[in-house]
Amino acid sequence: WAPRLRPLTWVISKQLLPVYDKPMVYYPLNTLVSAGIKDILIIIAPENSGLFLNLLGTGEEFGVHFSYVVQKEPRGLADAFIIGEDFIDGDNITMVLGDNIFDYDFSEHIKNFKSGGQIYVKKLDDIETIKRLGVVELDNNHKVLSIEEKPANPKSMYVSVGLYTYDSRVVKIAKNLQPSARGEIEISGNPSINNTFLEMKELEAKIFDGFWEDAGNFDTLLNAGNYMSQKNKNQKT
Repeated sequence: WAPRLRPLTWVISKQLLPVYDKPMVYYPLNTLVSAGIKDILIIIAPENSGLFLNLLGTGEEFGVHFSYVVQKEPRGLADAFIIGEDFIDGDNITMVLGDNIFDYDFSEHIKNFKSGGQIYVKKLDDIETIKRLGVVELDNNHKVLSIEEKPANPKSMYVSVGLYTYDSRVVKIAKNLQPSARGEIEISGNPSINNTFLEMKELEAKIFDGFWEDAGNFDTLLNAGNYMSQKNKNQKT
């Protein structure tokens, strides 16, 4: 797992690597906690389960409740909704990826969510960066017109980030997904969770302008750490 951060990830989970003064996983968890989410399911690989339990515990330190489930094999991101079906229990669900670092308050977007699928997008300036990400084309009402993974000719400057909100139908959708070319069931791409909601004309995007970094390689990991370091210094002055 996490080949872009090897050799570190040969011996430790990517989400336990430091981003400035905290383990990476603290930041996506804080994104959920600051949005008012009190019950959080953490999906972990069997070889790292003890490390996460020792680090995070019951969630008391965060003022919330953590549950855990082990993903025995990497079947894809959308598998989270299948193995988390009992936890979801017919409710709406917000998912954050463990390597996505945000400095933004999503609470209003999540609180006001009603149904369907809701993705979160950020406008970027660098076209070469955009070409490496999931590009989202929007209409004037922020309904999603298309999502393209790593397009040669992007249709917009908006990219999808690793935060998603869905209604409970996401479980059934995930169960019915066919694996992608890489053999996994996907959240984005074709076929995927997002594409299914898009075909149903029930996929909306929320634009945000705060800090975001996918800390999945050494450069972005360093950038996220530098940002948090500077933020910490600014708060002390």
